[in-house]
Amino acid sequence: MSSDEYVLTLVLQVEKGERPEQTDALETAARAVLAILADERSVGDGEWADAMRGWQDARIRKVVRRARGAEWRRAAALPGITVTGAAAVVRVFPPELLDEVPKDLARLQVTGTDLEDPEELPELVAGVPVLWVNPGLEMSTGKTMAQVGHGAHLAWFELSDGERKAWQEDDFRLAVRTASAARWKTLMEAGLPVVQDAGFTEIDPGSYTVIADHPALR
Repeated sequence: MSSDEYVLTLVLQVEKGERPEQTDALETAARAVLAILADERSVGDGEWADAMRGWQDARIRKVVRRARGAEWRRAAALPGITVTGAAAVVRVFPPELLDEVPKDLARLQVTGTDLEDPEELPELVAGVPVLWVNPGLEMSTGKTMAQVGHGAHLAWFELSDGERKAWQEDDFRLAVRTASAARWKTLMEAGLPVVQDAGFTEIDPGSYTVIADHPALR
């Protein structure tokens, strides 16, 4: 693995006895990725712009970690953006070279975060972008958070400046759902942005993980 490879880190706050729901964490992670893409510090001559360009010009690697208590407070003190969902809290940090990730992030656990949902999720709202997860794959919560982040990122690439601005003004509202097998097949045929994973962890290389169904891309 090249030492000049960049990685973007997302940290999920998971306090003892206070675990967010799975879909809330997934949606908040995707919104956090969009928030840093849109941030003025990430573009032009912004302080994060060079790192963002270096990261996006290569493999857009994302790593999801978790923290609580003092670990979370140390992470939250580093430059980044905190995004909140219904209960989930995710902080996203500008990309760093792999060997330069701050110790207060690098030491956080990256595995073992598996959350659950209630039996019934809210109905989808017409016009709200949906990130559809492949029903044929088994992924941990952390892995799925990274994949929906990739899906949101690919959708962002495809949007016009006006469409991006409108999404930002709507606080990057989106939904994450696991597709049925039939819906996944239809979505794969629709020409929408689809995440193909490199397969470094949990799943086989080349697996299709998430499809970004944004109304503007239909």
